Amino acid sequence: MAVDERERTTGSAGLAIGSGSRLTRVCVRGVLLLGVLISLFPFYWLVVMASGTTEDIYSYPPKLVPGPHLLDNMGRVLDTVDFFGSLFNTVVVAVVGTALVLFFDSLAAFAFAKYEFPGKRFLFGALLATYMIPAQLSLVPQFVTMAEFGWAGSLTALIIPGAANAFGIFWMRQYAQNSLPDELLDAGRIDGAGFFRLYWQVAMPLFRPALAFLGIFTFISIWNDYIWPLVVMIDPDRVTLQVALANLNVLYNTDYSLVMAGALMSVVPLIVVFLIGARHFLRDLAAGATKM
Repeated sequence: MAVDERERTTGSAGLAIGSGSRLTRVCVRGVLLLGVLISLFPFYWLVVMASGTTEDIYSYPPKLVPGPHLLDNMGRVLDTVDFFGSLFNTVVVAVVGTALVLFFDSLAAFAFAKYEFPGKRFLFGALLATYMIPAQLSLVPQFVTMAEFGWAGSLTALIIPGAANAFGIFWMRQYAQNSLPDELLDAGRIDGAGFFRLYWQVAMPLFRPALAFLGIFTFISIWNDYIWPLVVMIDPDRVTLQVALANLNVLYNTDYSLVMAGALMSVVPLIVVFLIGARHFLRDLAAGATKM
């Protein structure tokens, strides 16, 4: 009898634990679903505003469904600004700038993480100190430097100053310290590999998850940059997308549906890049976890 009572007690406890576990999973999934909806709502609201009129945007209660004017508003954007020309400039700057950041930041991070050299700690501390300086303070010195090189007004002035940054080096260094075993480097040295061969053939395959994140972050930052292109691109025919779209926001009688349509057209490439980069990031991260 005592055994049966214990079995019934154990079964009841197991059922209660199972019910609590299922309830916890349901609650967690509900919270995650709510977070996804909250995150996606601004993009949906952007579509709603871009497909309506300015009167629809100011109407109360607000309209929560897309309107019929999306294609008309996008056509007016193309008629108002040189969208495709500025889009080409932005794509060139973002792609080349991101590639340079990935190369130089990972190369410097590899050296900081796995090599000892005089002044290493001081240089890394000075690098982090530059990250704390507001970017606005360097606008004038950077513009003067670009003008002296003869790059003011060219896309080179948008690419070269951002070819490496403190955040990327710090991020890649922290990742390299935890994900790149010294034993792999020692094995490569035994095989006769030098610094660049160790970096390219040993370190880079392990850096891919961190590089995917840094690539997404850098591409979006360059794509959305407004202040520096506005300052250095003195030729109005060679501006980037954000500067061109700013011309839609006039001082008086702003057509906000036109502005929102331009914003929607500029954000679509970012969504595509994010989806591609996030897929590679998750795939490489899962592969690394499986190998570990």
